[in-house]
Amino acid sequence: MLPAAAPKISYNRCNVDGPYIAITFDDGPHGVNTPRLLEMLRQRGIHATFFTVGECVAENPDILKDIVKEGHEVANHSWNHPNLLKLSDEAVREQLERTHNVITQVLGTPPTLFRPPYGNFSPKQRQWAHDTWGYTTIIWDVDSLDWKHRNPAKTESIIMANTHPGSIILCHDIHKTTIDAMPSVLDKLLAKGFKFVTVSELIKMNHDAPATVAKTSKAKTTATKPAVTAATSIAEVVSNKPESKAKDTGKSDAKSKTTPKTKKTTKG
Repeated sequence: MLPAAAPKISYNRCNVDGPYIAITFDDGPHGVNTPRLLEMLRQRGIHATFFTVGECVAENPDILKDIVKEGHEVANHSWNHPNLLKLSDEAVREQLERTHNVITQVLGTPPTLFRPPYGNFSPKQRQWAHDTWGYTTIIWDVDSLDWKHRNPAKTESIIMANTHPGSIILCHDIHKTTIDAMPSVLDKLLAKGFKFVTVSELIKMNHDAPATVAKTSKAKTTATKPAVTAATSIAEVVSNKPESKAKDTGKSDAKSKTTPKTKKTTKG
């Protein structure tokens, strides 16, 4: 008997039977834009996946609860959006651990998915994150580039031209222009027959044909040790946030050393 195949721990798209797709929103929750987006999704009966930044979760815990109440999925997107390939092993651990803990504290359940900022996470880091927290690392195959052009029409045209069954679409709910694009984007995707599911639901539909995983540069293996228990309060999580690069959640998750620096959208 052949040995069982190792579980797949990273996806940038899925191989599915049917017109199923997952739309994802990074870098929030945002105090103004995320509630506006939730209303748009509610009106259309669409479920999405939100890759949340830990410090934004600490600032907007009630919005995180609203995301889950609406049937959406919440996942880990680091504490303050650094390039994880440029941090020490311990700093990487703090980035994931603090966000894991604050999400768990707010929702009562831990996240199971992780998206690295800019998609930068080495294969060894992906295995470490899976071994430590059970994380499946999620990249994308459709980058709307909404962070770059800040143009609703371009966001729409990119998504419509590149979305196929099994796609994982990358957007950012911290940008007003992205939310401005969503009514038309969502309506046109629905009109084309696409059916929206969360990333976890899409993964459950994935069949044996391998999906291509986005390549990243090499990085040192992050030392594996048991994760600490969840913080007892949001205040504790915030007071113990990691000392790493200054937050810049307005940046794209697209993997590029030439990504321009932009200021984070002001929270409401």
